[in-house]
Amino acid sequence: MVIWSKGSKSQASHVYKAFTVDSPVQQALWCNFGIPQKKKDEQEILEQTVCIVQSSCVNVHSVTGKDFISPLPFQVSNLWPTKFGLLLERKNSAPDASQSPPREPLPTVFSMLHPLDEIAPVVCRPTGLFEAARVQYVSDSTMKIVFSNCEPSIVMTYDTVQCIHSVWALRKVTPDEQSTVLKCPEQVATPQGLMPPSFLTTHLRNISRMDSPGSPFHCHALHNQNRMTSSPGLHSRTHSPSISSMAALSRSHSPGMAAPSFSVAARFNMSYHSSSPRGHSLLPSPNSTANESVLVPEMEPIVPDLCIEQLWSETASSHREMSCQASKVFITSDLCENKYLCFLVESHQQLRCVKFIESNNPSQLIFASVATIPAKDAAPLQDIDAMLVLEANGSLVLYTGVTRVSKVFVPGLLSPTFSLSNHVTHLSTPMDSVSTPAKATGRHIGRLEEVAMPSPVSELRGTTKHHETSWLGDYTFQQSVPYIHALRDPVSSRVTLFDTYNCTFSVKCLQAVRFILPKETAMKVLIKWYNIYNAPGGPSAHLEWNLFVTCFMTLMGYNTERLGWTRNLHFEVPLSPVIAPKKARPSDTGSDEDWDYMWCSDYHRQVVFRHACGAVSLESTDTSGCEESLSSTPALRLDPSAPLFPHIPALFYVLHLLYEELKLDELQRSGGRSLVGLLQQLARDLQLEEYIDLYWRDYPSFITTFKESCIIDQAQMEQMLRPSFLRAEPPCVFSWLSSCLRGEEVAPFPYLPGICERTKLLVLSYALYIIGDDNATSVDMSKYLAKLSAGFTLKDLESVPFGVALPIRDAIYQCREQPCSDWSEDVCLLIGRQDLTKQAHKVTVAKGKAVSAPATTEAEEEEDGMTDLNQDVIGLIWSQDLRVHEARRLLQSSRPVRVSVVHLPEVSDHEYIEEKENKLLQLCQRTMALPVGRGLFTLFSYHPVPTEPLPVPKLNLTGRAPPQNTMVDLNSGNIDVPPNMTSWSSFHNGVAAGLKIAPASQVDSAWIAYNKPKSPELANEYAGFLMALGLNGHLTKLATLNIHDYLTKGHEMTSIGLLLGVSAAKLSTMDMSITRLLSIHIPALLPPTSTELDVPHNVQVAAVVGIGLVYQGTGHRHNAEVLLAEIGRPPGPEMEYCTDRESYSLAAGLALGMVCLGHGSNLIGMSDLNVPEQLYQYMVGGHRRTHAGINREKHKSPSYQIKEGDTINVDVTCPGATLALAMIYLKTNNRSIADWLKAPDTMFLLDFIKPEFLLLRTLARCIIMWDEILPNSEWVSSNVPQNIGNPVVSEDLNMETLAQAHDYIIAGACMAVGFRFAGSANSDAFDCLVKSFVSNPSTGHYNLQTCLSMVLLALSMVMAGSGNLKVLQLCRFLHKRTSGEMNYGFHMAHHMALGLLFLGGGRYTLSTSNSAIAALLCALYPHFPAHSTDNRYHLQALRHLGVLAAEPRLLVPVDVDTLKPCYALLDVTYKETPWYEETTVELMAPTMLPELQLLKKVKVKGPRYWELSIDMSKGTQHLESILSRDGVLYVKLRAGQLPYKDDPRGWKSLLAPNVNNRNSEVRTFKPEAISTFTSDAALVSFAEYFCKASESKQDTLALFSAILYECVTQENPEMLPTYIAIDQAVRTLEQTEMCETFALWQMRLVLELCESRVLQHRLREGAQGRGLLLSSEFLPVMKNSADGTLDRWLTGDHVLRSYMSGQSLTEDMLSNMLACFLVYHSIPCLSKMSATHLEGSTSFPELLLKFSQLGIPVRALLRLGPLLLGTAGFWTGQLAC
Repeated sequence: MVIWSKGSKSQASHVYKAFTVDSPVQQALWCNFGIPQKKKDEQEILEQTVCIVQSSCVNVHSVTGKDFISPLPFQVSNLWPTKFGLLLERKNSAPDASQSPPREPLPTVFSMLHPLDEIAPVVCRPTGLFEAARVQYVSDSTMKIVFSNCEPSIVMTYDTVQCIHSVWALRKVTPDEQSTVLKCPEQVATPQGLMPPSFLTTHLRNISRMDSPGSPFHCHALHNQNRMTSSPGLHSRTHSPSISSMAALSRSHSPGMAAPSFSVAARFNMSYHSSSPRGHSLLPSPNSTANESVLVPEMEPIVPDLCIEQLWSETASSHREMSCQASKVFITSDLCENKYLCFLVESHQQLRCVKFIESNNPSQLIFASVATIPAKDAAPLQDIDAMLVLEANGSLVLYTGVTRVSKVFVPGLLSPTFSLSNHVTHLSTPMDSVSTPAKATGRHIGRLEEVAMPSPVSELRGTTKHHETSWLGDYTFQQSVPYIHALRDPVSSRVTLFDTYNCTFSVKCLQAVRFILPKETAMKVLIKWYNIYNAPGGPSAHLEWNLFVTCFMTLMGYNTERLGWTRNLHFEVPLSPVIAPKKARPSDTGSDEDWDYMWCSDYHRQVVFRHACGAVSLESTDTSGCEESLSSTPALRLDPSAPLFPHIPALFYVLHLLYEELKLDELQRSGGRSLVGLLQQLARDLQLEEYIDLYWRDYPSFITTFKESCIIDQAQMEQMLRPSFLRAEPPCVFSWLSSCLRGEEVAPFPYLPGICERTKLLVLSYALYIIGDDNATSVDMSKYLAKLSAGFTLKDLESVPFGVALPIRDAIYQCREQPCSDWSEDVCLLIGRQDLTKQAHKVTVAKGKAVSAPATTEAEEEEDGMTDLNQDVIGLIWSQDLRVHEARRLLQSSRPVRVSVVHLPEVSDHEYIEEKENKLLQLCQRTMALPVGRGLFTLFSYHPVPTEPLPVPKLNLTGRAPPQNTMVDLNSGNIDVPPNMTSWSSFHNGVAAGLKIAPASQVDSAWIAYNKPKSPELANEYAGFLMALGLNGHLTKLATLNIHDYLTKGHEMTSIGLLLGVSAAKLSTMDMSITRLLSIHIPALLPPTSTELDVPHNVQVAAVVGIGLVYQGTGHRHNAEVLLAEIGRPPGPEMEYCTDRESYSLAAGLALGMVCLGHGSNLIGMSDLNVPEQLYQYMVGGHRRTHAGINREKHKSPSYQIKEGDTINVDVTCPGATLALAMIYLKTNNRSIADWLKAPDTMFLLDFIKPEFLLLRTLARCIIMWDEILPNSEWVSSNVPQNIGNPVVSEDLNMETLAQAHDYIIAGACMAVGFRFAGSANSDAFDCLVKSFVSNPSTGHYNLQTCLSMVLLALSMVMAGSGNLKVLQLCRFLHKRTSGEMNYGFHMAHHMALGLLFLGGGRYTLSTSNSAIAALLCALYPHFPAHSTDNRYHLQALRHLGVLAAEPRLLVPVDVDTLKPCYALLDVTYKETPWYEETTVELMAPTMLPELQLLKKVKVKGPRYWELSIDMSKGTQHLESILSRDGVLYVKLRAGQLPYKDDPRGWKSLLAPNVNNRNSEVRTFKPEAISTFTSDAALVSFAEYFCKASESKQDTLALFSAILYECVTQENPEMLPTYIAIDQAVRTLEQTEMCETFALWQMRLVLELCESRVLQHRLREGAQGRGLLLSSEFLPVMKNSADGTLDRWLTGDHVLRSYMSGQSLTEDMLSNMLACFLVYHSIPCLSKMSATHLEGSTSFPELLLKFSQLGIPVRALLRLGPLLLGTAGFWTGQLAC
């Protein structure tokens, strides 16, 4: 049994899965197998699996739930997981070594790339002087694999003879290596030896040839040394040629017993686990010779898949130092990302570590030095880039790479000296959780485990129950993910978890340090820090920073004891790393550690040490005392020998950049403040004045508390490495952004890759937003956002300071208004358009529950098969009436019909019963025709449940006679009922049920077979179901085996349904397997010598149409030639081909038309067939040509029954030929061909043509001249020739003939209008057809009915899917007419029209593509069957092909918040065409869109919903994908708006009433009403807590209400914090309480953005009349207030003058307000000012010039002018200007 559990023994362990197998488990391991993709460029999908090895097979269980069993052809010693799959090591059998004659060894290592693949030998490519080119099988039995790894893909082996370890790269074999191995003469038959000799001896097969003396393969039958040869895989391919290829196929199917498993066994030439012969002639006894030879073809050897290439090998050591095999191998990396391959040699108690580097070619690794560490055992700790080593004396030591870090203390371990002998072997047991693939169970769990078990020792001792967890695992180099960081405090009752989130700050500093220092130095720093940080009883997270500063400054050479501010840090934590572990003893009464714990607690820290961090403007008395005493002591100096001393400038610079990064994150600003103390000290000592000035401006009151500086003399300065990038002017990210906004030239801003990511993003986004070149962002916001969304989310934006974030928010807001429909999900999330995000996420809307029609019970509801339509959508499309229910009532066939016959007194009871049954028989004609319409009505509306069969409604042919409601049945025997009357109607019923299944459903082969009915009378229904599955594309999933199974049953209907279904599913693919399937059923496509197959006529017809579908539009010559001949196929000598010839000829014509669809005269390579001429001859008659082609023998003798002579029988061939011509020349506007199809213009010729054929000719002619079809009555009448329309009166005039011809021509023209405007709901076409519907009734009932049916069908084609009421009324009128000549066919036509009218429940309509027209021509062929078994002129099954013309074009807006369909206004823009100019129409969705190629743009209009436009100029794919997913277009309601359903006129909107007067609007706006406006939780809470009326704060209340109103109506709730922050900043400034100038920087950035070029340009352009996000009044008021405060401060006698003149200022003079003024007015630092000599300026213009050079804005000059010039001079200067 194999158990997969999660968690460690002591930490919440639970069993996840258990696998039980029959025989003992030899090994269990994880392995990832790749599943190759169909397309070449797609990446392999990796599947995680558990492999369980038994003696005879490997069970593979994937995480996703698939199971495989792969038999093993030989005994396996070990399996190894690799990047590509499994490696198998063959067990070496004993006789191998003691073999007397030499022979080629057998391969020892094999690979299996997938459980369904064959096992193949592995080849190797050794590196050596003479072996460079030699590729051979791995057959060295002395080579053992000791380790395999996936990334990098390597294998480590051990040579048992030479005692050396080697490393090999594992990769896929190259084609030339394959061929070398397979051709190489010594290797010809290598794979024959794939089994160990023990197999060969027991199960040796008879073989085809005797052993040749020179053969390198000698198998020794151990009993008598008979020499024999075995041939590789004798019987494998002869059994079943397809099995190996099925391996590839079956990967994608559901797994089970691996298909090719026995093929593998056969390849390896033995019958495994069977002593009895397996049907092959095994040797009867070992003594027999191999002369009874079995002749079998030679087998090719197995092709190898993987190759190992040698990368490194140990240097062979002297004999006495021979090392034994490595007991453990792993890969580890150190803190500086060097990688090591470590292997433990127990015999020497050594851990050997080989450093390796990845070269430019990723598959090649370069192995460098080998280092050895004394060790008894070791285990890697991946997440912290370290490993634990157990030394010989039993102490645990932590190493990173090969550098020793520190010892690890384990609580409960008295001392590391006691005997560990019994534990050494166990060290790896719990430790495995670190390095085994159990990591796969989830990274976070893994981390917890690893920390919890740095040592298993205490667990194994088991005397005292401890949490074995004092070791503080440090994950500092993981990115700052909030995971459990360490378990501290080994007190039984309490374990404290520390979260690294608090202290990522020192981590960032360490990353920066590691980035800039040389690797060796960095390693020293990291190890030193590690030891200090992880001292037992080490620091709490809060004290970590103080510890870091002390450690770091000491390493730089500072004496932290003597610096005042660092000395304070010492109070907080005992740095001594030797707090004896004895404190860890357990005690119920508590221990000293508990006291320490409280002493270091957060609370204690707050109470006692509040001042220790240098709290703002508060200096504790004792520190000042210290400073006084220090002032007398000698100057502080640095120790130049400290390891980091030379790197101080570089370190200072990276830490400064890190400080700038922290300023951009609101959450980490406190970290920046801690860092500034360290930075100002370094800046002082390096004498970088401008940096100090910058820090002072950021934290004026904090920096003034630091005074000390250390003296670094010149010689020491020269020792320091001053990097070129350290400039005198400090990089300040806020100044950079500010210059950017002002439009100044800016230098690139420095950043640290991987550390200062936020700086990079924001600097780049500003550059794009402001400076952006023409195609960047100020113009094209979307590019900007796409770049931004790659590294940013809205959540991240909340932590960006408000001034910095404003341009980004502005860009987001601009884009939110008018986004593109095809932006990626990330961008849509960023701009806050959930509707677009949801759209990009590709989900379909949940189906609404079906609403029952009035007055029907639920039981009846279930039966009619029409319950699955989406009632929500239908209720929106047709909200005013119940037309859908009416259509449903007309189409239901599952309830008894009402048979009302009046019982006249003179009629006897028996006659009355007969009369009722005759009436029922008439009504049944209608009932049987209903399913054809129902299939169209419910098209693609249902998603089946895989565990339930498809519900098929009953076809009910009984009746009820009022008033007693007595049952009337046709089976009473009173009247004659035609035989097989219901066979086709139940076929149609099956199709209708199957067509409900949506193409997107989950349907598989098993489910299709599962639906097969038990009773044979339902076989016809199932045949229809199969055809429907083909029409909706699911039949491709049916296994070939099942198709074969169904066809061999010989059931005619099943064959028809299956052939048509499979062909429709493979439309236009020229699929060879389907072609073969169809050809068997078409005598003309079989070779002339083939056996005559007795194929039923209707099946032949279906097969011929199938060929047309599979080859549609391909112009395939051979098929076209055969089909052309088949149109005129003569009747055979016996009775074959004599019945229903018309339908076969028509099918051949339709198929020919489909094969050459729309090719016109461009039929490549068919000119010799004269296709058009031949078709013309079929159409008008003439002498029959001799039958050419392969089948001419069959047609030599004429039919004995049918005497046609040599002429073509036009009645048979004309319809097919006419439609073939129509389809070949479809839409080509070829006038010469169209003229062939004109109606005859003389009475004489008219007598020779059937009126029906006139309809076909007119239709054919019109669809060839496609562009000339016009939707008006004049055009319809223009198709009637003069002699028919207005005949000249003469005596031989037959008026009836003329009337018939007239009606049929008009019907043909109407059909053409229907095809031309199919699915367009064109009102002109509709009016024209309705007018034509009223016709001349003198032509006889049948002709009139035919013409009316065709015009009705044309009407419903135009109005397809629209549910037009007028057409519904016509259908209902004809539905009620059941008497007289109203036969089955006419009912079928009327109900097809009804089905088309509500196609797919109003979601689908018809397309006018060539393919769709071909399908409609098949389905709506104008000769309908006379009775339910009539297939003479047209196969009834073809009526369903109309489905292929349906396409989803219903656009349904769905509210993204409620996920309910709703109304929305659309603007649909049509492209310009020859008939109309570019037009935009307004539609209320849900609506049916026009054909997509006619459209230019679809746009969701405001004001209720957010705008969204879908542009078609880039292609229609995006809209097509929306329509195919139920047409769901997500829309988002704007704030304060109600949906159209609730508020049709828009009068209830909250913004509607008082828009006129803005002020009154704010006053009348009640914050209580907020919840009706918006559902944003933040805004609702803000209204609740901050906008409630109270006496005291009337002014703030007004302000907050105004802010809230602005945020809600403008729909930017995210601006609320910005408004509040600006207000707070100004208030703080007014109260002169600013101790850091951070908020003022942000104010300044906001103001500069308002004055920036981009915004001014936008306001000038008046783009959507919008400026910045902030409301127009708010900002000027705030600016005014801030200006006023600073101007009041300016009035006194001023420090500012002293500062500007460069005088040294005392500490008191450096006030906070001065810093605020300098920041707010962008005044550069002193050194720059003094360089410009401002003092000497005498006039305002001179000053203006100097100020502009410094980049100081004019508003600052107006304030500074009076100071610098003296007031009088200033005003004189101004007047002069």
